[in-house]
Amino acid sequence: MAVETMAHDWEFDRFDDGSQKIHTEVQIKKYSKFLEEYVSQLKGIEDALDDSIGDVWDFTLDPIALKLLPYEQSSVLELIKTDNKVLNKVITVYAALCSEVKKLKYEAETKFYNGLLYYGEGVSDTSVVEGELQIQMGRFISFLQELSCFVSRCYEVVVSIVQQLAALYNSNKTATKIIESSGVHFQTVYEHLGELLVVLLTIDEIMENHGTLKEHWKMYKRLLKSVHHNPGKFSIPEEKLKPFEKLLLKLEGQLLDGSVLQACVEQKFDDPGDGVAVSKNTAFAEEFTLNIRNVFTNVESKIGEPSEIDQRDKYAVVCALYALHFHIFRTVDKKFYKSLLDVCKKVPAITLTASIVWFPDNFLLTKIPAAAKLMDKKSLQGIKAQRDTYLQQRAQALSKDVQSYYVFVTSWMMKMESLLSKEHKSGKLAEDLNSRCNVFLQGILYAYSISTIIKTTMNMHMSMQRPMTKTSVKALCRLVELIKAVEHMFHRRSLVVADSVSHITLQLQSQALNAIGNAKKRAISDKKYSEQRLDVLSSLVLAENALSGPSTKERRLVVSLALCVGTQLKTFKDEELLPLQLVLKKLDLISELSERVKVQCDCSFLYWHRAVFPIYLDDVYDNAVDAARIHYMFSALRDSVPFMLHAKHMESCDQLLQSYDKEIMDVFNEHLLDKLCKEIEKDLRLSVHTHLKLDDRNPFKVGMKDMAHFFSLKPIRFFNRFIDIKACVTHYLDKTFYNLTTVALHDWATYSEMRNLATQRYGLAMTEAHLPSQTLEQGLDVLEIMRNIHVFVSKYLYNLNNQIFIEKASNNKHLNTINIRHIANSIRTHGTGIMNTTVNFTYQFLRKKFYIFSQFMYDEHIKSRLIKDIRFFRETKDQSDQKYPFERAEKFNRGIRKLGITPEGQSYLDQFRQLISQIGNAMGYVRMIRSGGLHCCSSAIRFVPDLEDIVNFEELVKEEGLSEETQKAASVLDSVLGDLTSNSAEGTEYFKMLVDVFAPEFRSAKNMHLRNFYMIVPPLTVNFVEHSISCKEKLNKKNKTGAAFTDDGFAMGVAYILKLLDQYLEFDSLHWFQSVRDKYKKDMNAVVKEQNVHSASQDEKLMQTMNLTQKRLDLYLQEFELLYFSLSSARIFFRADKTAAEETQEKKDAADKVEGPSDGSTPTGPASK
Repeated sequence: MAVETMAHDWEFDRFDDGSQKIHTEVQIKKYSKFLEEYVSQLKGIEDALDDSIGDVWDFTLDPIALKLLPYEQSSVLELIKTDNKVLNKVITVYAALCSEVKKLKYEAETKFYNGLLYYGEGVSDTSVVEGELQIQMGRFISFLQELSCFVSRCYEVVVSIVQQLAALYNSNKTATKIIESSGVHFQTVYEHLGELLVVLLTIDEIMENHGTLKEHWKMYKRLLKSVHHNPGKFSIPEEKLKPFEKLLLKLEGQLLDGSVLQACVEQKFDDPGDGVAVSKNTAFAEEFTLNIRNVFTNVESKIGEPSEIDQRDKYAVVCALYALHFHIFRTVDKKFYKSLLDVCKKVPAITLTASIVWFPDNFLLTKIPAAAKLMDKKSLQGIKAQRDTYLQQRAQALSKDVQSYYVFVTSWMMKMESLLSKEHKSGKLAEDLNSRCNVFLQGILYAYSISTIIKTTMNMHMSMQRPMTKTSVKALCRLVELIKAVEHMFHRRSLVVADSVSHITLQLQSQALNAIGNAKKRAISDKKYSEQRLDVLSSLVLAENALSGPSTKERRLVVSLALCVGTQLKTFKDEELLPLQLVLKKLDLISELSERVKVQCDCSFLYWHRAVFPIYLDDVYDNAVDAARIHYMFSALRDSVPFMLHAKHMESCDQLLQSYDKEIMDVFNEHLLDKLCKEIEKDLRLSVHTHLKLDDRNPFKVGMKDMAHFFSLKPIRFFNRFIDIKACVTHYLDKTFYNLTTVALHDWATYSEMRNLATQRYGLAMTEAHLPSQTLEQGLDVLEIMRNIHVFVSKYLYNLNNQIFIEKASNNKHLNTINIRHIANSIRTHGTGIMNTTVNFTYQFLRKKFYIFSQFMYDEHIKSRLIKDIRFFRETKDQSDQKYPFERAEKFNRGIRKLGITPEGQSYLDQFRQLISQIGNAMGYVRMIRSGGLHCCSSAIRFVPDLEDIVNFEELVKEEGLSEETQKAASVLDSVLGDLTSNSAEGTEYFKMLVDVFAPEFRSAKNMHLRNFYMIVPPLTVNFVEHSISCKEKLNKKNKTGAAFTDDGFAMGVAYILKLLDQYLEFDSLHWFQSVRDKYKKDMNAVVKEQNVHSASQDEKLMQTMNLTQKRLDLYLQEFELLYFSLSSARIFFRADKTAAEETQEKKDAADKVEGPSDGSTPTGPASK
């Protein structure tokens, strides 16, 4: 069955009517249309999001980056393919060894150098816990083990390279030659060998200069000793300790004693088993010497010149190779040794990595002692002395260098911009590419030269412990900015550079291919056949093949090795060879352009010189005009971050990064941000307070610094944050202005003005404080007053008409007031229950005060005078027209002073007046509490539409059959509304309560001495008026201590006490105020009469005196009138129209009416209320 189905399907497939093809085309068309639409949509989104999209890339905001380094897919074996099998093998061996060296060098530069250099960093000296250092070293041991393996591997590679070279150049006549090597010089291999030796030398130098590592190592060994003595305590088996100790000894001997390179060059290179002779191989010794000389010739001519690119590194290579040569062959060439030392005069020190500086003269003297003995000591000392001279010259030339490089770099940047902005002209493509190539190389050269100046100067100062001047530091920081400017330039034009690089490499490859092609033709045309010629031809073919592909480092290595063979037998003319070498050199640089730029512009060494950062920031702050350069410095400080990730002594390298981040940010805040914030604030303050003439702000005299430049800076990127100077300063000012406004609200207008000025002058977007321009606080809280009522009544004055309390005196610019609104707010806060508590407190306070009152009235001196006055008035009232004489009251007031006065100059009557005022203030406060309560209730109930007709919510809810919770809520609402209605309608009669509670005691027979009170009121009023006038007069004086314009507490107190004693009628019988009016009118008439008498005499002084007297009498009369009005108003509160007997009768009548008729019918009319 299955077979049949298959056959059927096959039959159908065989028949093709073309419909499938048509269907496919339709789908493809639809898909392409969709893609076009989608692309246009994406373009639209892109345009909408970013208006500055273009060729320029921002260094700090790159979501993606271009990697230009070509990657080789083929292996070395696949690249090296010619028909000449022997040559293939030779080139393959050397290519493999050179590649291995490159890998080892890369591993050392990224992993091992940084692991060693950053050991011990990120730990502050103050916060180190005991034992922490040993733990760090414990973590580091595994890294040292890796380093030990790495060093061993390097040793093997060095031996292998030396043996492979020795095998090629064999002086043994009987041995078969691998290839004809007489004209072949594998200089590239020697250079690679030297590079590997320099890696070992660098490890030595790092170890040599790393005091922390050595110190921690000693401490770790001591720890191990104590573990050895007591292994049980540390729970470590003893059998594991021995091998670990051996390992540590091996590590110390191999790495920490600074003999890594020494051990390498002292290895045994001869291997009789394989028949490789090295030390006795004269041909190899000559070849070795020749290659060292060739490399040195290239170095010597270029080192220290403007076109120098990597000659310093090559010089280190030459020195290392020379040391190896000496240790293998034990021969010394004094002349060559001297020329090596002579370079030290020009270049006294070379930076190997980061802050590690290497002095070649020391190296040559210690590693080749036999040659050093041949030199005269004077010249050797001269070389050492040259270092200081070199440093001084460098320091002097720095500012000049900065100026010249500033011009060079800026003009180079302009050239870059103009070249890269131009479109390629069809006819001039080669010329255009050539100029682009030269500009790119020029950028690298500038970066290399500037980097060399900075590293050498800074590192030599650090190594030789010589101080640097501030000028030098600023100049070096400027150079750092220039390096970064070069790097940013390449980065900003990444797209165009990437495009150009691929074309330039192709152009250079074609130039090289042309030259090799010509040589190949020449080699073929020569009919003399020999193996050597065959090698040459094969090597040229190999070079051509390698060049006919991407310009990877493997292919370029093969080309350079092939040309070592291919340049013999004069296949190239002299005028051809140099341009070819130049083209290949350019090809090397251009192919690795991005890598080269990164290496030359790397400022990670600044981590070791971060002490310059504060000086730099001070300089930026002082010269705000070019503040934008700070971006470059932060970019330079960021360079060390990737290297820190290789630190191995901490649990996580994040700790090191955080510590670095914190350190830099602290310095930045201290030396720039905080200073800037304070300066801006100071400037705004002085600008707003110019009217105060605080200091001389004439810009022509004191100079002017425009800080606005800092606010036009783009945010600075550092680690995972952006530092926005503008936002930081804005936040600081907002915070300061807000906090200071809350402290002193009356200054709100000043800070608003400063805010506006900040916006106008500096373009800062300030936040509005939204603080009120005046306070709406509750004043003193009811609870506070209640607890301290004795203080309150003595410190505040009452105003009867406005119902307000005013503070007597204050240390502030203003006096506090308390009015009904404040009380209402407090009651709303604490609840209406507080009102009754307040009245209770007032009652307690009054009890104490009335005790003092009673004592005063009981005093013999007072009592006897009052009884005397009462008797006098009764006897003489008919003669004095029922009025109490003013003179009698005045005499009483003055007479009391004879009884004694307080240190403040107050008589007993003054103190008695104050006591009554305090009692009155307490009553005024009770009145205010009642008013505040009514105010609070009325504002709470204002949303109830009709107070007479409030529906019962509980009943309504029950009718609707809602849930039990709703019914409970409704009943609570009803009770609340009921309370509010009763409170707002009635209001408790607190005055009546306070009268009723004290009156019986006051009126009882045992307190008969209080009945004399009405007679002391006239002298009290005289005393009060004198006091009141003196207080009001102080208002117009500069010293306002004791000034006041109201004190109605006295009137309230007098009215209250008269009510308690039921003496209103007795007091009224004195007709005291009528007597006062009569007295003053009489005095005023007398003055007017006297004025009329003396008006003719024209005595001006007398007239002035009389006018003043008249004014004084007016003032006193007015003050008495005001007191009379206040007392009359206060009496109304205490029902002054009724005596105690009348009130008792009224109560009795009201009680009878409430009981009603005996038949029990309901009473009607107002009585029911």
